[in-house]
Amino acid sequence: MAYDYRLLDVHREGRIATVTVRNPPMNVITLELYAELAALSRELKADPGLTVVVLKSADPDFFLAHFDVSAILRFPTDTVPERDAELNEYHLMCERFRTMDKVTIAQIEGRVGGGGSELAASFDMRFGVRGRTFVNQMEVPLGILPGGTGTQRLPRLVGRGRAMEIILGGDDLDADTAERWGYLNRTFAADEIGPFVDRLARRIASFPVEAVRLAKEAINAADKPLREGLIDEAYLFQRLLRTDGAQRNMQRFLEIGGQTRAGELRVGDLNGELGQSSPG
Repeated sequence: MAYDYRLLDVHREGRIATVTVRNPPMNVITLELYAELAALSRELKADPGLTVVVLKSADPDFFLAHFDVSAILRFPTDTVPERDAELNEYHLMCERFRTMDKVTIAQIEGRVGGGGSELAASFDMRFGVRGRTFVNQMEVPLGILPGGTGTQRLPRLVGRGRAMEIILGGDDLDADTAERWGYLNRTFAADEIGPFVDRLARRIASFPVEAVRLAKEAINAADKPLREGLIDEAYLFQRLLRTDGAQRNMQRFLEIGGQTRAGELRVGDLNGELGQSSPG
């Protein structure tokens, strides 16, 4: 894969891609940045050599500010609105990050707003910095609404009432509240977030690739009615049971102390050892 962009730096290391946004002065999603993010989503989805994607910013104050308002003002308004039969291109971009067979992590060290927040909300995990990360859906104060998945994604993340507050209030949501509400997985001090995300990404990438990919697919099936999701889960479990990675790591688990009292008291460490013994 080429990964050749002007506003996005893509660093590949093993099965991990770290993408850094550089669009000064504050990472507004201009049309050029949007085009690069959309192209990146397609390229990442098609890359069989990746397990984890981390998106972060070169600007400590801004992760992604919002979509370029001056560009929105140029959107055509001289025709009657129509209900589309298919998803629009921004929705498709967000859905590619949500559904691709890679684990997507947003390392949000500064402000995230509008379409940037909608993109981050489509990632599998989000981590923030106490006192620096703020979420703001600023569309309703502008007279519009979050049109890049926000009205659908936020209620699924934080619940209907809290999504109403975020979207209709148009006020800053601080990192601690965003963590408590479920928008952020965890919050950290500024010097702690990078090492944590790096360790988590490396840990996930060390596990059998098929297990990571199909586990994500099974979790995404939770959007379906429960019975359908359970059927998907059982099918994906059966698929994994027949892989070399599963047979090898389950046997190794028993060899290094799994299902012993001493081993089960440190099962997280045992899992890390299984990752170290897995082929890259």
